[in-house]
Amino acid sequence: MFSHISPQLIIDGTLYTLLIFSVITWTLIFFKLWQFINNSRSNERFEKAFWNLPELQQVKKLSPDLAKGSQARLAYEGVTWLDEHQRLAGTKLQHCGDSAELLEQALRVQLQQEQHSMEGGLTLLASIGSTAPFVGLFGTVLGIMHAMHEITASGSTSLDVVAGPIGDALVATAIGIAVAVPAVLAYNFLLRRVKIQRTRLENFVASFLSVALNTKNEQA
Repeated sequence: MFSHISPQLIIDGTLYTLLIFSVITWTLIFFKLWQFINNSRSNERFEKAFWNLPELQQVKKLSPDLAKGSQARLAYEGVTWLDEHQRLAGTKLQHCGDSAELLEQALRVQLQQEQHSMEGGLTLLASIGSTAPFVGLFGTVLGIMHAMHEITASGSTSLDVVAGPIGDALVATAIGIAVAVPAVLAYNFLLRRVKIQRTRLENFVASFLSVALNTKNEQA
């Protein structure tokens, strides 16, 4: 089946595929690291400013430099929902029901969106980590098969004839493993960061709900 395919073409095709995998992997790694670091710093700045505010509505008056990050988006979503609920309560089904439960639901939806953003690209990293070794192995198998055909056609089994083609074919497996290792390590590390940041966001949501409900009770 592969007897008429150039062995160099097989190996080159596999190596170019693995090169693309490697470029995607390292691009995702650097982008996700930047995303997490930038989001963490923005959350720290926003949280300090948020807890120094005299009231919730002042969130919208924070400077753009402070109003960044996932916590800021959660707070804006909560304050915006409170404003809409105050104006539209009893006029739309969206705002019918217990206000505390509705606010919590709105914040949970925003939290899920933030988590989805944090998890973006991780599935691709996991896929590359799991498939790269098999891509390399595929190139190796095809390369060895072609090498065997050439050895059979030449009628020689000397080490010089056998070692060269098989050695070239095995390079694909080695590179496949080399591509998979950083992808798997990065996936595990970044998944851990997602869980840590989600926990912090959940804590912020709980604190925001407590403040919002206390403010509502005081106004009542």
